[in-house]
Amino acid sequence: MGTIILRRTSHSHRDGLLIALALAHGGLMVLCPSMLLIAIGLWWNANTISHNFIHRPFFRSRVGNSAFSLYLTLLLGFPQSLWRARHLGHHGVRDRSKLKLEPLDVAGAVALWGVLIFSAPDFVFAVYLPGFLAGLGLCFVHGHYEHANGAISHYSSLYNLLLFNDGYHVEHHRHPGVHWRELRYERALETSESRWPAVLRWLECANLCALERLALGFPAIRSFVLARHEHALRTLSVDALPIGSVGIVGGGLFPRTAIILGGLIPRARLSIIEMNPENIDTARSFLGEVNFVRERFEPASKCEYDLLVIPLAFVGNRDAIYRNPPARFVLVHDWIWRKRRESAMVSWLLLKRINLVRR
Repeated sequence: MGTIILRRTSHSHRDGLLIALALAHGGLMVLCPSMLLIAIGLWWNANTISHNFIHRPFFRSRVGNSAFSLYLTLLLGFPQSLWRARHLGHHGVRDRSKLKLEPLDVAGAVALWGVLIFSAPDFVFAVYLPGFLAGLGLCFVHGHYEHANGAISHYSSLYNLLLFNDGYHVEHHRHPGVHWRELRYERALETSESRWPAVLRWLECANLCALERLALGFPAIRSFVLARHEHALRTLSVDALPIGSVGIVGGGLFPRTAIILGGLIPRARLSIIEMNPENIDTARSFLGEVNFVRERFEPASKCEYDLLVIPLAFVGNRDAIYRNPPARFVLVHDWIWRKRRESAMVSWLLLKRINLVRR
């Protein structure tokens, strides 16, 4: 990764909001400390106030920035300059003067822990330490899923309001010095996107895979899921489309789409695009003559299928698929609240619908 030069821009009066919220965070920690507040506060502050302060210090004076850095150290329980060094290194900065630890921050963190342990050991071990470790765990999960398979953005308006456009992560990596208020103007048309915020992105795979395995284990659930999906596909009149070949992305674990389309469009050649060999083995037990393609699906690559099926668990820029369909016909499994063009409800219980996109 090459060296990134942070953009030098003027200070913004909007940073006063972040300073005020940092003070409010500190007030809550003093007035009503709890394990939950410590954990959520650490995660939220580290990824909003502390993170923005790293890229664009809030004060014009060095003394003001040093004092606020020390305040964040005492508030979060670890040296702000350590977080700064790690994060700028993550962005490719190699300038040692930007990556050094500040002795005042280190001394502040040591003093904080020392005072807490000697003055309130019961509170430390029963409340503060568990909350602190939980907060670090949330930060780890957040950071991991922001960069799993490359930087990924999340464009929920509510999330970006509460976390000051933290969801614009691809854009932040492209322009790390841009003020948080301006990141939304840097949004790229083609970018990796997730419907889940980073700290909850594990649900994208774990929860959906768990539901698939649940359906596999119970014939009644499996029959219900197949029936609801077949009804949606018949509503969209998929069997009337001029289709000779079908590509199904990630359809291995429970290949319901392949099962249904094999009956609705028996003339079509079915291919399942699946990387997981275990899922392929599972799918073979349900299917007859189906071609398995062991590769990662790339929406921008050339598609030779008449119909392409995108699963609910797809990780990528779903909006780009709606805007520029990679095949003549695309079936997009999506959440029930994301109705696009021709659409059919699968089930309120499954919170799912299928959208048909024509190129």
